[in-house]
Amino acid sequence: MSRVARSSLLTGVLLVALALVLAGCAGGGGKEEDKGGGETTKGGETKAAGGGGSPGQIAIEGSSTVLPITQAAAEGFNQQNPDVQITVGGSGTGDGFEAFCSGDTQISDASRPIEDDEVQACRENGIEFVEIPVALDGLSIVVNPQNDFANDITLDELATMWGPDAEGQVTQWSQVRSEWPEERFNLYGPGTESGTFDFFTERVNGEEGASRSDYQASEDDNVLVQGVSGDPNALGYFGFGYFEQNQQRLKALAVDSITPSAESIQSSEYPLSRPLFIYVSTQALEENPSVEEFVNYYLENLNQFVEQAQYVPLSDAGAQEARERFQNRTTGTAPEDATGAEEKGKGKEEEKTK
Repeated sequence: MSRVARSSLLTGVLLVALALVLAGCAGGGGKEEDKGGGETTKGGETKAAGGGGSPGQIAIEGSSTVLPITQAAAEGFNQQNPDVQITVGGSGTGDGFEAFCSGDTQISDASRPIEDDEVQACRENGIEFVEIPVALDGLSIVVNPQNDFANDITLDELATMWGPDAEGQVTQWSQVRSEWPEERFNLYGPGTESGTFDFFTERVNGEEGASRSDYQASEDDNVLVQGVSGDPNALGYFGFGYFEQNQQRLKALAVDSITPSAESIQSSEYPLSRPLFIYVSTQALEENPSVEEFVNYYLENLNQFVEQAQYVPLSDAGAQEARERFQNRTTGTAPEDATGAEEKGKGKEEEKTK
């Protein structure tokens, strides 16, 4: 090979090598994956992976109680925006917050307010959120229609049936109320990751998570409906919407002499009334235009979706408060619920994003 040819070949090799080095430098100046699966920015700060989501994609997880409302909103939105991919899951409020605070979802459905340890998990991962009440629910105590002796029950009697000390000890109807038969009952209720479980145990047994464990548990409320409707000795609990959708297969009991209804739930007269929520990541609102469009659509048509799922709409004041919290990007949890339900736990702060 001539000296000129060798010189030309060497020059070509050097140019290719230089191009590869420059390409590597350009790639290294952006974002790189850290070992924990998060995303490290140029300044060295780590943010949760998936917090904002990809444009045109929205991931929602959480409460099976809120699931029918959010599903209705997602279906309506997709009719107008078929290019947006929305996934809606119902694994339970606790699992939903875990995914949300890890940055894996953009919206979390919840049948109870977020708890302090969940707020801390979000904070540690740089996830800020807007808490938005979307509906009211009255947790319904149901039995099989063949049950002809139980028409009402008290909170104290529910505690007798469901308290931790009842496990293996209180097993017959007559142990709950003396005039009820000496027959064994079977209990059906949500699993421990459910916000409905948390609400029920705190309201009925006086401590969140305090419950007997020898019952048929499921995070899927439809499974609970099937269980109670197929068992003459059953008693279970779940959201009002699931009872409303299955009235021919279930019988709801009055609680402390108050029957669950739209009126008694909206007035909070029914003892097991509660608000339902969605939590929206502010990071997602900033980075993913589809999220803001979807939540705007959700709130603009809220009563339609709530009624479709057969829950109870917010009061006018509550609906206005929900819209303002979203429009103002009011982050954190509200110190007092605007829907008329009782005050939430103390120690949670509210601030507005700047």
